[in-house]
Formats: sequence, C-alpha cells, structure tokens
Amino acid sequence: MNDDPAKPDPAKPDPSMPEPATSQPARAPHAASPKLIEALVCPASGTRLEYDAAAGELISKAAGLAYPIRDGIPIMLIDEARRIED
Repeated sequence: MNDDPAKPDPAKPDPSMPEPATSQPARAPHAASPKLIEALVCPASGTRLEYDAAAGELISKAAGLAYPIRDGIPIMLIDEARRIED
C-alpha cells in the first residue's frame, strides 16, 4: 500500500490518463476489413467479389471461384481459390 499521497499507487489507474480506445469493433477471426473487400476484384475475371461471412470467403461468381480469408487477410491467389459448383 502507498502511504505517500505524492506518489501514485501503481495498483490504481491514473485518473489523468484517458481510457484506452478500442481500435475496431470485434469481428469474426476470418473477417476482412469492409473497405478492403470493396477495393478487391477477382484476379481471374476482374469483377467485384461478394463476401460470404459464414464461409469466410470472397466469391467471384464470374470466375466460379471462392477466395479464402485467413486471419483477416484475403488470399487472392487463383491457386488457393476453391472452385464453386453451381
């Protein structure tokens, strides 16, 4: 316990410091930034992608491919994409 009022108690938060801000709202582990998803296009077809949150993939209907998102990073390699069956 700290008996000297001039010294701050390290066990208590400093009231002069602002509360830490949360940088971003919580997202699923595979979720990518919405702004990033908007900017990406399919490397095979050049068309826009649709985000499938349940599967954690970016879907290119034009190319029939699903690109995985791993640790929030879209893997935009054709060789890594999953072929989509209609």
